[in-house]
Amino acid sequence: MPFLDLLTRLPKSRRNITARATAKTPELVARSMQFGFDYFDGSREHGYGGYRYDGRWVPVAADIVAHYGLKAGQRVLDVGCAKGFLVKDLLRACPGLEVIGLDISHYALTHAEAEAAGRLVRGSCDALPFSDGGFDLVIGLDVIHNLDRAGVVRALREFNRVGNGRSYIRVDSYHTPEQQALFADWVLTAKFHDYPQGWEAVFAEAGFRGDWTWTIIAA
Repeated sequence: MPFLDLLTRLPKSRRNITARATAKTPELVARSMQFGFDYFDGSREHGYGGYRYDGRWVPVAADIVAHYGLKAGQRVLDVGCAKGFLVKDLLRACPGLEVIGLDISHYALTHAEAEAAGRLVRGSCDALPFSDGGFDLVIGLDVIHNLDRAGVVRALREFNRVGNGRSYIRVDSYHTPEQQALFADWVLTAKFHDYPQGWEAVFAEAGFRGDWTWTIIAA
């Protein structure tokens, strides 16, 4: 369960934290948590502000394939796949790789990349609809934090179950109270987040055997 950053080649997101914090209301948060049009393709206050393919996951997919030694015929599950951008780029990075995406959002799955057609499943990360050991790698980037702490533990155990302990996740974290305050101003959908040592305690409770990294919100 080591810390592993395979996302160093991912471009940094532009965030107007002050504008988000000013606009955020319980009603706005509730709309965002429906994970529909508003969250993906509505205004930036509601979420992504337009979630469109731009190729940013291409180098990340290559690094994931290289690090885990993925080969044609193996199976990878992308949990929280949204519109299937990483699914598409993993398929290109390793021809013959079998990649499946799962997301809770009907909107995202029905507005997905054409290359991901037929490979996407609707479901929740804490109750994966797949058999034990069905995948050679399970990926979950910025997804399990949308559950409460008990749900996070369930999700981590599900990752272990379907991936035989071979998984890679990214979670929301911070090192200082100042970073925590920035995160609180920005976040819309995350129900659970913590300092790295808090996450490590959750990993231990779940018996999580995969690799992990974090998202740190900076001003």
